[in-house]
Amino acid sequence: MQLKSLKIFCDIVRRRSFSRAAQDNGISQSSASQVVHQLEEQLGVQLLDRSKRPFVLTPEGERYFEGSLQLVSQYAQLKEEVRTLHDETSRRLLVASIYSVGLAHMSAFMRQFSAKYPNAQVRLEYLHPDRVYEVVENGEVDFGLVSYPQETRALDSTAWRNETLVVVCHPEHRLATRQVVSLDDLAGESFVAFEAGLRIRAEIDRALIVAKVEVNIAQEFDTVETMKRAIEANEGLSILPKPTISSELASQTLAMIRLDENLQRPLGIIHRRDREFGKIGQQFIQLLRSDAEFNSNDHRHESPNGKKINGQSNKKKLLTQ
Repeated sequence: MQLKSLKIFCDIVRRRSFSRAAQDNGISQSSASQVVHQLEEQLGVQLLDRSKRPFVLTPEGERYFEGSLQLVSQYAQLKEEVRTLHDETSRRLLVASIYSVGLAHMSAFMRQFSAKYPNAQVRLEYLHPDRVYEVVENGEVDFGLVSYPQETRALDSTAWRNETLVVVCHPEHRLATRQVVSLDDLAGESFVAFEAGLRIRAEIDRALIVAKVEVNIAQEFDTVETMKRAIEANEGLSILPKPTISSELASQTLAMIRLDENLQRPLGIIHRRDREFGKIGQQFIQLLRSDAEFNSNDHRHESPNGKKINGQSNKKKLLTQ
């Protein structure tokens, strides 16, 4: 039995009129009458006594009306629950990110996004790079934020932003007063490195090898936060993405020196090829990329010593895959 027919029957009884019920359901009066006739044929009983004006329910009709009304009401409630669940799900976004996207920067961005889309529910989780790829591919999150994004058979990537790599040291380090250094200036220095196996470590090592520069690896860590703490303890210097040290520069617990090569690392957004972004995902990515463009435009005409110039530095080098 179709629930549509039950609803029409219930509307006829409640409105005490075939014509009004037909109008409510967008059908003709004859169609509404036909619905009741078909129900009576299928049940083998008379539901309405049409000999009276207005019609009245037979005993069988009263019982059928009570049951039908309950079924129609339950179905309407079920549809509303499903729609509500869909609305809540469509406003929920799960994002996995590598540690080094910059905790301070992303915290500010999350506040900005929440202010612009107050009904959105976004959870940002920081994971090891390999783990980010794993949870995205398994469908545990909607997308991931990674450096040097790699596409696979299951995963696609979208460019996000490029981050300048800079030399970071203790404020009392001998190089701390320099505005710009070359990789040659780092030769022999104690170096706080990313853990072996991370892509950014391989890219920094490659740049040092090309420059024929050897550093002394003092410590290795898998997160930028622990690397910064080691540098604050004057355990050595390092090369880090500039956005990751903004709070330490503000508090003057770390010093930054520009590299004359202006090395950069690309950040990207990875997602499953077979999954489309919902509305909230599209809004999140759009704001992410517009935020990246703002920060890029703010600094794209700076020379290594911080002065504005026309055009980009001819020494700019993007560390790509």
